[in-house]
Amino acid sequence: MTQRTLPFHKMEGVGNDFVLIEGEAAQGLDYRMLAQRLCYRPFGIGADGLLVVERGARAPVRMRMFNPDGTEDFCGNGLRCAARYAYEKGFVDAPAFAIETLGGQVVPVVVHLHADAVAAISTQLPPPRFHPREIPALADGEFIEDYPLTVAGRTVRIACVNTGTTHTVIFGATLPDDALFLEVSPRLETHPMFPERTSVLWAVVASQSEIRVRIWERGVGETLGCGSGAAAVAVLARRAGWVDAEVAVVSKGGTLQVRPQPDGVVLTGQASYVFRGEVYL
Repeated sequence: MTQRTLPFHKMEGVGNDFVLIEGEAAQGLDYRMLAQRLCYRPFGIGADGLLVVERGARAPVRMRMFNPDGTEDFCGNGLRCAARYAYEKGFVDAPAFAIETLGGQVVPVVVHLHADAVAAISTQLPPPRFHPREIPALADGEFIEDYPLTVAGRTVRIACVNTGTTHTVIFGATLPDDALFLEVSPRLETHPMFPERTSVLWAVVASQSEIRVRIWERGVGETLGCGSGAAAVAVLARRAGWVDAEVAVVSKGGTLQVRPQPDGVVLTGQASYVFRGEVYL
């Protein structure tokens, strides 16, 4: 019996790492189960998510992203990885194009070139949604800002927004130590207030041009970077009047430039290859 193999590329964006495969090569496979297997670091390849790249119906390229627990999600850093791969593999013939993602959302992307090499990639995430029912979150009112919530016996003040997926931000004077971060973050992710769970970002506004963050991503755990999370932090800080129109969001994995606009949030950063190979199925 011939054993099936699946080609893959390992990629990362500000330390947020992914296994990327082409949909055509993965026909007939259950992506949710595949994500659980390939993302599992002890026995798989190891990643924060599985990216499936294929031709799209509403855009030249379609990207699907699956968390390590098999749930499908939206992913800002994954979009940049998919954009670089699609551009360099000939899915498109120009550096400006669009990618279809979760729920049929179409995201404009621009591949920035320097001496014919990819230097950075910009994506325009959808306009942020603030109403609790669009986050979704079980709370009254039009916005969730400076909202006191008791988690693991501690009261934290949260702000929430959907920038393609659900995010909860805790602004403070310092980033949390391991004890606080690991005690509160997973419990906040699964708090009954969030019927679809939430990613959790702890943020410090260092200046009008820089925000530092520590990230707990839903379905993943702690990650070095989160694109849609960086957008969420920047949008909320801009809404509060704390930062400039463009701000650098710095996480453990690197820096993203974020520019909120009326028609969406422009996110600019790198996307890099780590290695490629084949996995036995």
